Amino acid sequence: MTLALLDSASLYFRAFYALPDSMRAPDGTAVNAVRGFTDTVARILTDRRPTRLVACLDADWRPAFRVEALPTYKAHRVAEEGDGIEEDVPDLLSPQVPIILDLLDAFGLCTAEAIGYEADDVMGALVHRERTDPVEVVSGDRDMFQVVRHTPTPATVWYVGRGWNKVEAIGPAELAEKYDLPAEDTGPRYADMAVLRGDPSDGLPGVPGIGEKTAAKLIREFGSLPALREAAAAGDKRIPKRAQTNLLASADYLDAAPTVVAVAVDAPVVMDREDKVPSVPADPDRVMALKEKWDLGASVDRLLKAIAG
Repeated sequence: MTLALLDSASLYFRAFYALPDSMRAPDGTAVNAVRGFTDTVARILTDRRPTRLVACLDADWRPAFRVEALPTYKAHRVAEEGDGIEEDVPDLLSPQVPIILDLLDAFGLCTAEAIGYEADDVMGALVHRERTDPVEVVSGDRDMFQVVRHTPTPATVWYVGRGWNKVEAIGPAELAEKYDLPAEDTGPRYADMAVLRGDPSDGLPGVPGIGEKTAAKLIREFGSLPALREAAAAGDKRIPKRAQTNLLASADYLDAAPTVVAVAVDAPVVMDREDKVPSVPADPDRVMALKEKWDLGASVDRLLKAIAG
């Protein structure tokens, strides 16, 4: 018994860039993201055999509470046109997202979102409240490493940054080894490290002069970000002088960034159906109609075979 949580946007963005946009439906609509996403879901079901699965969605890709805490958050991804709140998504990808959602619905696979929150928060909240089954989070986003845990049920991240064929299973032990982090509470300590390191792709500047290795060393030495900040304020000699100066100068950033980096485990998640993986599609006729309309061919066939298995 396993619960699989899919970082849907991460998966379809990666599919879009991995496959040629010459994959087209009869009406000319690009379907490379649809086919790649569908193939990935089929592989997950075939290789991992989860009994439960939730495709987690962004209800808000740039939540107000994160922007309020740190205005630079994802600011570079805002579309130049319109009212300034739309994500800058490739023109050929946008029309494919509704097709993906239609396909998930026709198959009877559960989707979930939380109004005002990102998919990261949905996944984090579902991991947080799971008390029955092991959890496998499938994502190409390193931010999700913060949810790994041993108890009350194991939670691992199946990191697909290089595609499913090169997937990495990251649990607490692997995360601690990969980044030289503490063995206890490794997920939260990864989030502490991420705050210090920063992430230009999300508009997080980090603390000047503190890269990934230094951030991990400091978190390992002092145990947590709050403890590190307290030590810096006290002039602890174990902190290099330059790092101490930059930590103190970055006080405003360090006050705000944990709210931005940490997944909101209290996000009000709403699922569209129960999360049990079906053995047959919810609406077989609609599945076949979507397959024909969008010329999804073998991708739909593979997903049909995967759920039947």
